Amino acid sequence: MRNIEEALNCRIIDRTNLILDIFASRARTSHARTQVELAQCQYLLPRLTGMWTHLERQRGGIGLRGPGETEIETDRRIIRDRISKLKEQLKKIDTQMSTQRKGRGKMVRVALVGYTNVGKSTLMNLISKTDLFAEDKLFATLDTTVRKVVIGNLPFLLSDTVGFIRKLPHDLIESFKSTLDEVREADLLLHVIDISHPGFEEQMEVVNATLGDLGSLNKPTIMVFNKTDIFSYTARDKDDLSPVKKENLSLDDLRHTWMASGNTRLTVFISAKTKNNIDELKQMLYAEVKKIHVLRYPYNDLLYEFQ
Repeated sequence: MRNIEEALNCRIIDRTNLILDIFASRARTSHARTQVELAQCQYLLPRLTGMWTHLERQRGGIGLRGPGETEIETDRRIIRDRISKLKEQLKKIDTQMSTQRKGRGKMVRVALVGYTNVGKSTLMNLISKTDLFAEDKLFATLDTTVRKVVIGNLPFLLSDTVGFIRKLPHDLIESFKSTLDEVREADLLLHVIDISHPGFEEQMEVVNATLGDLGSLNKPTIMVFNKTDIFSYTARDKDDLSPVKKENLSLDDLRHTWMASGNTRLTVFISAKTKNNIDELKQMLYAEVKKIHVLRYPYNDLLYEFQ
Protein backbone atom coordinates (compact mmCIF):
# COMPACT_ATOMS: atom_id res chain seq x y z
CA MET A 1 0.00 0.00 0.00
CA ARG A 2 2.84 2.39 0.85
CA ASN A 3 4.58 1.67 -2.46
CA ILE A 4 1.36 2.25 -4.42
CA GLU A 5 0.77 5.53 -2.56
CA GLU A 6 4.26 6.71 -3.50
CA ALA A 7 3.73 5.73 -7.13
CA LEU A 8 0.27 7.26 -7.53
CA ASN A 9 0.65 10.12 -5.04
CA CYS A 10 -2.78 9.49 -3.48
CA ARG A 11 -4.23 7.75 -0.45
CA ILE A 12 -4.62 3.99 -0.79
CA ILE A 13 -6.85 1.97 1.55
CA ASP A 14 -7.79 -1.69 1.66
CA ARG A 15 -11.29 -3.16 1.73
CA THR A 16 -11.47 -3.39 5.52
CA ASN A 17 -10.36 0.22 5.94
CA LEU A 18 -12.99 1.31 3.43
CA ILE A 19 -15.75 -0.49 5.34
CA LEU A 20 -14.52 1.09 8.58
CA ASP A 21 -14.56 4.54 6.95
CA ILE A 22 -18.13 3.99 5.74
CA PHE A 23 -19.19 2.87 9.21
CA ALA A 24 -17.53 5.93 10.75
CA SER A 25 -19.37 8.28 8.40
CA ARG A 26 -22.73 6.61 9.13
CA ALA A 27 -22.38 6.43 12.95
CA ARG A 28 -24.78 8.84 14.63
CA THR A 29 -25.28 7.75 18.23
CA SER A 30 -22.59 7.52 20.90
CA HIS A 31 -23.04 3.73 20.94
CA ALA A 32 -22.35 3.38 17.21
CA ARG A 33 -19.43 5.82 17.31
CA THR A 34 -17.86 3.92 20.22
CA GLN A 35 -18.25 0.60 18.40
CA VAL A 36 -16.72 1.93 15.19
CA GLU A 37 -13.84 3.70 16.95
CA LEU A 38 -12.99 0.50 18.84
CA ALA A 39 -12.92 -1.45 15.57
CA GLN A 40 -10.73 1.23 13.96
CA CYS A 41 -8.25 1.20 16.85
CA GLN A 42 -8.05 -2.60 16.86
CA TYR A 43 -7.47 -2.57 13.09
CA LEU A 44 -4.86 0.20 13.32
CA LEU A 45 -2.77 -1.19 16.20
CA PRO A 46 -0.82 -3.89 14.28
CA ARG A 47 -0.45 -1.63 11.23
CA LEU A 48 1.39 1.34 12.73
CA THR A 49 4.77 0.45 11.23
CA GLY A 50 5.65 2.79 8.38
CA MET A 51 2.52 4.92 8.70
CA TRP A 52 4.53 7.96 9.83
CA THR A 53 7.98 9.32 8.99
CA HIS A 54 8.60 10.82 12.44
CA LEU A 55 9.84 7.61 14.06
CA GLU A 56 13.15 9.03 15.32
CA ARG A 57 14.00 8.04 18.86
CA GLN A 58 13.08 10.42 21.63
CA ARG A 59 15.51 11.41 24.30
CA GLY A 60 15.83 9.21 27.35
CA GLY A 61 14.52 9.83 30.82
CA ILE A 62 16.73 10.61 33.85
CA GLY A 63 20.00 12.18 32.79
CA LEU A 64 18.97 11.95 29.15
CA ARG A 65 20.74 8.60 28.84
CA GLY A 66 19.62 5.61 26.87
CA PRO A 67 17.71 5.45 23.59
CA GLY A 68 14.39 6.28 25.22
CA GLU A 69 11.01 5.22 23.81
CA THR A 70 10.45 5.17 20.06
CA GLU A 71 7.60 7.22 18.64
CA ILE A 72 5.84 4.09 17.35
CA GLU A 73 5.93 2.54 20.84
CA THR A 74 4.38 5.72 22.21
CA ASP A 75 1.64 5.56 19.58
CA ARG A 76 0.97 1.91 20.35
CA ARG A 77 0.67 2.65 24.04
CA ILE A 78 -1.76 5.51 23.36
CA ILE A 79 -3.92 3.27 21.13
CA ARG A 80 -3.89 0.41 23.68
CA ASP A 81 -5.03 2.83 26.37
CA ARG A 82 -7.77 4.11 24.08
CA ILE A 83 -8.91 0.55 23.30
CA SER A 84 -9.16 -0.20 27.03
CA LYS A 85 -11.28 2.92 27.63
CA LEU A 86 -13.56 2.14 24.67
CA LYS A 87 -14.08 -1.44 25.88
CA GLU A 88 -15.06 -0.12 29.31
CA GLN A 89 -17.53 2.28 27.69
CA LEU A 90 -19.02 -0.54 25.62
CA LYS A 91 -19.40 -2.74 28.70
CA LYS A 92 -21.50 -0.02 30.36
CA ILE A 93 -23.56 0.49 27.18
CA ASP A 94 -24.03 -3.28 26.74
CA THR A 95 -25.25 -3.55 30.34
CA GLN A 96 -27.75 -0.75 29.74
CA MET A 97 -29.01 -2.36 26.52
CA SER A 98 -29.30 -5.75 28.20
CA THR A 99 -31.37 -4.15 30.96
CA GLN A 100 -33.58 -2.51 28.32
CA ARG A 101 -34.14 -5.86 26.57
CA LYS A 102 -35.07 -7.53 29.87
CA GLY A 103 -37.50 -4.69 30.59
CA ARG A 104 -39.46 -5.47 27.44
CA GLY A 105 -41.03 -8.44 29.16
CA LYS A 106 -42.12 -11.47 27.20
CA MET A 107 -43.34 -9.66 24.10
CA VAL A 108 -42.68 -11.46 20.82
CA ARG A 109 -39.58 -10.05 19.11
CA VAL A 110 -39.20 -9.85 15.36
CA ALA A 111 -35.89 -8.80 13.77
CA LEU A 112 -35.22 -7.57 10.25
CA VAL A 113 -32.04 -9.13 8.86
CA GLY A 114 -30.41 -9.08 5.45
CA TYR A 115 -27.54 -7.88 3.32
CA THR A 116 -26.73 -4.20 3.40
CA ASN A 117 -28.90 -1.91 1.24
CA VAL A 118 -31.77 -4.37 0.63
CA GLY A 119 -34.49 -2.09 2.05
CA LYS A 120 -34.77 -3.16 5.70
CA SER A 121 -35.19 0.37 7.08
CA THR A 122 -37.78 1.26 4.42
CA LEU A 123 -39.74 -1.86 5.34
CA MET A 124 -39.34 -1.01 9.03
CA ASN A 125 -40.84 2.44 8.42
CA LEU A 126 -43.72 0.93 6.49
CA ILE A 127 -44.67 -1.71 9.05
CA SER A 128 -44.08 0.32 12.22
CA LYS A 129 -45.29 3.65 10.74
CA THR A 130 -42.13 5.42 11.86
CA ASP A 131 -39.73 7.75 10.07
CA LEU A 132 -36.31 6.16 10.50
CA PHE A 133 -33.40 7.22 8.32
CA ALA A 134 -33.46 5.14 5.14
CA GLU A 135 -31.38 5.79 2.05
CA ASP A 136 -30.06 3.90 -0.97
CA LYS A 137 -26.50 3.44 0.28
CA LEU A 138 -24.35 0.97 2.18
CA PHE A 139 -24.80 0.73 5.95
CA ALA A 140 -27.33 3.54 6.26
CA THR A 141 -28.37 1.88 9.54
CA LEU A 142 -25.82 1.09 12.24
CA ASP A 143 -27.89 1.32 15.39
CA THR A 144 -30.53 -1.23 16.24
CA THR A 145 -33.92 0.47 16.44
CA VAL A 146 -36.81 -1.27 18.22
CA ARG A 147 -40.44 -0.23 17.78
CA LYS A 148 -43.70 -1.64 19.10
CA VAL A 149 -45.99 -2.75 16.28
CA VAL A 150 -49.63 -3.79 16.45
CA ILE A 151 -51.17 -5.79 13.59
CA GLY A 152 -54.85 -6.48 14.09
CA ASN A 153 -54.93 -6.58 17.89
CA LEU A 154 -51.62 -8.43 18.31
CA PRO A 155 -48.62 -6.42 19.61
CA PHE A 156 -44.98 -7.34 19.07
CA LEU A 157 -41.55 -5.68 18.92
CA LEU A 158 -39.87 -5.09 15.55
CA SER A 159 -36.15 -4.29 15.36
CA ASP A 160 -34.06 -3.01 12.47
CA THR A 161 -30.46 -4.29 12.51
CA VAL A 162 -27.18 -3.43 10.80
CA GLY A 163 -26.85 -4.90 7.31
CA PHE A 164 -24.51 -7.83 6.71
CA ILE A 165 -21.81 -7.92 4.05
CA ARG A 166 -19.45 -10.51 2.61
CA LYS A 167 -16.27 -10.92 4.69
CA LEU A 168 -17.30 -8.41 7.33
CA PRO A 169 -14.13 -7.41 9.24
CA HIS A 170 -13.65 -9.46 12.39
CA ASP A 171 -13.02 -6.34 14.51
CA LEU A 172 -16.42 -4.96 13.48
CA ILE A 173 -18.18 -8.20 14.38
CA GLU A 174 -16.54 -8.12 17.82
CA SER A 175 -17.44 -4.46 18.34
CA PHE A 176 -21.05 -4.88 17.21
CA LYS A 177 -21.81 -7.94 19.40
CA SER A 178 -24.33 -6.01 21.48
CA THR A 179 -26.09 -4.78 18.34
CA LEU A 180 -26.32 -8.33 17.00
CA ASP A 181 -27.79 -9.52 20.31
CA GLU A 182 -31.14 -8.32 18.98
CA VAL A 183 -30.87 -11.02 16.30
CA ARG A 184 -29.86 -13.69 18.82
CA GLU A 185 -32.80 -12.93 21.11
CA ALA A 186 -35.41 -12.55 18.34
CA ASP A 187 -38.28 -15.04 18.14
CA LEU A 188 -38.88 -14.51 14.42
CA LEU A 189 -36.64 -13.24 11.61
CA LEU A 190 -37.66 -11.34 8.49
CA HIS A 191 -34.87 -12.11 6.01
CA VAL A 192 -35.10 -9.24 3.50
CA ILE A 193 -33.61 -9.94 0.05
CA ASP A 194 -33.03 -7.54 -2.85
CA ILE A 195 -34.59 -9.52 -5.72
CA SER A 196 -33.38 -6.90 -8.23
CA HIS A 197 -29.71 -7.52 -7.41
CA PRO A 198 -28.02 -9.90 -9.88
CA GLY A 199 -26.17 -11.63 -7.05
CA PHE A 200 -29.04 -11.90 -4.57
CA GLU A 201 -28.49 -15.63 -4.07
CA GLU A 202 -24.88 -15.05 -3.01
CA GLN A 203 -26.09 -12.32 -0.64
CA MET A 204 -28.53 -14.78 0.89
CA GLU A 205 -25.69 -17.23 1.50
CA VAL A 206 -23.67 -14.50 3.25
CA VAL A 207 -26.60 -13.64 5.52
CA ASN A 208 -27.27 -17.32 6.30
CA ALA A 209 -23.58 -17.86 7.10
CA THR A 210 -23.61 -14.86 9.46
CA LEU A 211 -26.82 -16.09 11.11
CA GLY A 212 -25.15 -19.47 11.53
CA ASP A 213 -22.23 -17.79 13.33
CA LEU A 214 -24.74 -16.08 15.62
CA GLY A 215 -26.54 -19.36 16.31
CA SER A 216 -29.75 -17.98 14.77
CA LEU A 217 -29.98 -19.85 11.47
CA ASN A 218 -32.70 -22.23 12.65
CA LYS A 219 -35.03 -19.55 14.00
CA PRO A 220 -38.49 -19.24 12.38
CA THR A 221 -37.92 -17.09 9.29
CA ILE A 222 -39.98 -15.35 6.63
CA MET A 223 -38.10 -14.75 3.38
CA VAL A 224 -39.09 -11.32 2.09
CA PHE A 225 -38.04 -10.69 -1.52
CA ASN A 226 -38.03 -6.90 -1.80
CA LYS A 227 -37.66 -4.36 -4.65
CA THR A 228 -39.94 -6.14 -7.10
CA ASP A 229 -40.70 -2.70 -8.58
CA ILE A 230 -37.21 -2.44 -10.10
CA PHE A 231 -36.74 -6.12 -10.94
CA SER A 232 -35.75 -6.62 -14.57
CA TYR A 233 -34.87 -9.57 -16.75
CA THR A 234 -33.91 -10.36 -20.34
CA ALA A 235 -36.75 -12.10 -22.15
CA ARG A 236 -35.69 -15.19 -24.12
CA ASP A 237 -36.31 -15.56 -27.81
CA LYS A 238 -38.88 -18.29 -28.51
CA ASP A 239 -36.43 -19.98 -30.87
CA ASP A 240 -33.58 -19.89 -28.33
CA LEU A 241 -32.76 -23.48 -27.38
CA SER A 242 -29.91 -22.64 -24.99
CA PRO A 243 -30.35 -23.48 -21.27
CA VAL A 244 -32.43 -21.03 -19.28
CA LYS A 245 -30.33 -18.73 -17.10
CA LYS A 246 -31.31 -16.77 -14.00
CA GLU A 247 -31.14 -13.57 -16.06
CA ASN A 248 -33.91 -14.90 -18.34
CA LEU A 249 -36.38 -15.73 -15.54
CA SER A 250 -39.29 -13.38 -15.00
CA LEU A 251 -40.53 -12.38 -11.57
CA ASP A 252 -43.37 -14.92 -11.82
CA ASP A 253 -40.87 -17.62 -12.76
CA LEU A 254 -38.72 -16.78 -9.74
CA ARG A 255 -41.76 -16.65 -7.46
CA HIS A 256 -42.88 -20.11 -8.51
CA THR A 257 -39.30 -21.41 -8.33
CA TRP A 258 -38.73 -20.25 -4.76
CA MET A 259 -42.18 -21.13 -3.48
CA ALA A 260 -42.15 -24.61 -5.02
CA SER A 261 -38.49 -25.46 -4.40
CA GLY A 262 -39.16 -27.50 -1.28
CA ASN A 263 -38.17 -24.53 0.86
CA THR A 264 -39.82 -24.93 4.27
CA ARG A 265 -39.67 -21.21 5.02
CA LEU A 266 -42.47 -18.83 4.19
CA THR A 267 -41.81 -16.68 1.13
CA VAL A 268 -43.33 -13.41 0.00
CA PHE A 269 -42.51 -10.99 -2.84
CA ILE A 270 -43.03 -7.28 -2.10
CA SER A 271 -41.98 -3.75 -2.87
CA ALA A 272 -41.54 -1.66 0.26
CA LYS A 273 -41.20 1.47 -1.86
CA THR A 274 -44.47 1.08 -3.78
CA LYS A 275 -46.20 -0.89 -0.96
CA ASN A 276 -46.93 -3.73 -3.35
CA ASN A 277 -48.09 -6.95 -1.61
CA ILE A 278 -47.55 -5.50 1.87
CA ASP A 279 -50.93 -6.80 3.06
CA GLU A 280 -49.86 -10.38 2.31
CA LEU A 281 -46.66 -9.84 4.31
CA LYS A 282 -48.65 -8.43 7.26
CA GLN A 283 -51.04 -11.38 7.25
CA MET A 284 -48.11 -13.79 7.14
CA LEU A 285 -46.33 -11.88 9.92
CA TYR A 286 -49.51 -11.81 12.01
CA ALA A 287 -49.99 -15.58 11.70
CA GLU A 288 -46.39 -16.37 12.69
CA VAL A 289 -46.36 -13.95 15.64
CA LYS A 290 -49.69 -15.39 16.81
CA LYS A 291 -48.22 -18.93 16.88
CA ILE A 292 -45.39 -17.76 19.14
CA HIS A 293 -47.74 -15.66 21.27
CA VAL A 294 -50.14 -18.56 21.87
CA LEU A 295 -47.26 -20.82 22.96
CA ARG A 296 -45.97 -18.13 25.30
CA TYR A 297 -49.37 -17.32 26.78
CA PRO A 298 -51.28 -20.64 26.64
CA TYR A 299 -53.92 -19.50 29.14
CA ASN A 300 -54.74 -16.25 27.40
CA ASP A 301 -58.42 -16.31 26.44
CA LEU A 302 -58.05 -13.38 24.07
CA LEU A 303 -59.37 -14.23 20.60
CA TYR A 304 -57.25 -12.88 17.80
CA GLU A 305 -58.83 -11.82 14.55
CA PHE A 306 -56.80 -10.21 11.84
CA GLN A 307 -58.30 -6.92 10.78
